[in-house]
Amino acid sequence: MKKKLTVFSLIITLFLVACGQGDVDKVVLKNQDNVDVTFPGDKPTLFFFITTYT
Repeated sequence: MKKKLTVFSLIITLFLVACGQGDVDKVVLKNQDNVDVTFPGDKPTLFFFITTYT
């Protein structure tokens, strides 16, 4: 059963990756002050996403 779940998860993951955007020029997010923050898409970028639930 565990092997079937693993294979199913891999198939779903591959399907989602295949349906994604191929070429991303830039990613635009908003910070806590509602200001646009742009991440370049041509090189690897590491950013942290922290949320709080109130």
